[in-house]
Amino acid sequence: MSITLITGAARGIGFSMSKLAKARGDHVIAVCRQPSGALKNLGVEIIDGVELGSAEGVARVCAALSGRTIDCAILNAGVLDREILGNVGSKTDGIRRQFEINALAPLVLAEALLPALKDGSKLALITSRMGSVEDNTSGGYYGYRMSKAAMNMAGKTLALDLKNRGISVFLLHPGFVRTDMTQGSGDINADESAELLLGSIDRLTHTDTGTFWHANGQRLPW
Repeated sequence: MSITLITGAARGIGFSMSKLAKARGDHVIAVCRQPSGALKNLGVEIIDGVELGSAEGVARVCAALSGRTIDCAILNAGVLDREILGNVGSKTDGIRRQFEINALAPLVLAEALLPALKDGSKLALITSRMGSVEDNTSGGYYGYRMSKAAMNMAGKTLALDLKNRGISVFLLHPGFVRTDMTQGSGDINADESAELLLGSIDRLTHTDTGTFWHANGQRLPW
């Protein structure tokens, strides 16, 4: 039985990945700040009370793992704000928070999880094509774009540092998904995105470590 850890598991894509991974037979470790009733009903292991932007939250996750190993860690938690040119100066606190949650928190957690990752483990960072410099054709969303670009750099660097340990790192864009974060806008729902993401993680191998993908299988530019 594969052991799969998923952050941001209380709702949205994280919840859907937890549900689908559980249904296929994984032992799911769902990490969240406050579990939803639906998550509690899944019958997965829950590590709650976790604020991933804090040292205490990271320590809580590590303590709960109790020396176990993880086959796959999916770092999915993130936040989105909507800055446009003209209000950036009034939204610097929100931009800093996006950097802390979207870029720094997954890097710190990935480092803390290293004792639980083994040769053959996979580390999947759920990022966004909005963090691609080449793919940016619409502007706006300054904090989210910059924080996801930083996350992409962190993931690429992790892949290089962990390659000789046999730990694979993938950066995955989930698609434009109808969730609370997108205020219900999107092309696909969370279950559809989760199925594509889990399929991508299964498909990708160590030879693909450090690469950036759309959940639909399209290779994305940096």
